[in-house]
Amino acid sequence: MPSGAADDGERLARAAITRLAEPGDPAVGQWIDDLGAAGLLRLLRTGGTPPGAAPARMARYRARAAGIDPAADLERIRAGGGRFVVPGDAEWPTQLDDLGAARPVGLWTAGAASLRLLALRSVAVVGARSCTAYGAHVAGELAAGLAERGWVVVSGAAYGIDAAAHRGALAAGGPTVSVLACGVDVAYPRGHAELIRRISRQGLLVSELPPGEHPNRFRFVLRNRVIAALTRGTVVVEAALRSGALSTARRARDLNRLTCGVPGPVTSELSSGVHALLRSGAAALVTDAAEVAELVGGIGADLADPRCGPVLPHDLLPPQARLVFDALPARVDGAPVEAVVRATGLPPDDVLQRLYELASLGFAERSGARWRARTTRGDDTAG
Repeated sequence: MPSGAADDGERLARAAITRLAEPGDPAVGQWIDDLGAAGLLRLLRTGGTPPGAAPARMARYRARAAGIDPAADLERIRAGGGRFVVPGDAEWPTQLDDLGAARPVGLWTAGAASLRLLALRSVAVVGARSCTAYGAHVAGELAAGLAERGWVVVSGAAYGIDAAAHRGALAAGGPTVSVLACGVDVAYPRGHAELIRRISRQGLLVSELPPGEHPNRFRFVLRNRVIAALTRGTVVVEAALRSGALSTARRARDLNRLTCGVPGPVTSELSSGVHALLRSGAAALVTDAAEVAELVGGIGADLADPRCGPVLPHDLLPPQARLVFDALPARVDGAPVEAVVRATGLPPDDVLQRLYELASLGFAERSGARWRARTTRGDDTAG
């Protein structure tokens, strides 16, 4: 399709095709590339057959085509404050073109925000529906941290990890995008009706399906490819070995997007899928928003602070003084200088010099001919 915004005929035809064909059908995508959406729809309505099309498929499309009214669908979405975004529009996220012939025919949206702008700096956070309290907490904290860093959180508004991610971003005052497996005017799941309304006000609802369409299992799997393609990277928080969230991660990997996994308890079945991703090298291990931002952000621009244990005062001692300090017992009776010499292997004069140095710094004290450490070592490096 040529660059620039689609004309009215092409937009109407694409809206119609979203009612005729299921999302992500590469054959339909190829026909649109070859004939244009308007040309394909005209061919269907006049009894023609695209190259390689099975008669049964064409019969199904023609039966559906008899009762569709794309102009009414477009008016319905406009009346609800939404838009139908198609390739060539200024709002179209061009990264979706990486899906090739399986890219969306168009995207129905609800919300005032620009899909393209939100997608430019976005991260998908996905995971199990029946998540644990640990998973929900991590997803919420992760999403809030990403929102505070200026990243848009994308998920699917499902129960569990999806909902926790959306709520975390909303609580931090950031926009969030939900890619739905139903029409943007359908609240699914019903228990998330208020959450979905909040997302439409503070972010954006997106779907390949026209108004009024309801989800099915197949559509959930198909929408995962949109989540993966739309974002810079995908984070899986909790997922069992057969979790649908893993299909999003696999799609992201296949599209050369960054894929991350949050580890969980090794005893948890709901983390077994994430752990398998990490073991296979298909995902990078992350534990917080800073680490995610470092991976998906600009080189050198979103670096996470390095992690290290606390620096204790005696860590700053010179090597010989630290060696003598480590040889000193903390018990009240201490140890004679000869014992410290044997333990360190240093000459006696050097040991005495280091002992007085440690005493002046407050790390050691002398009682008669014996010495002991004055401070608690405060680490577990001794093994």
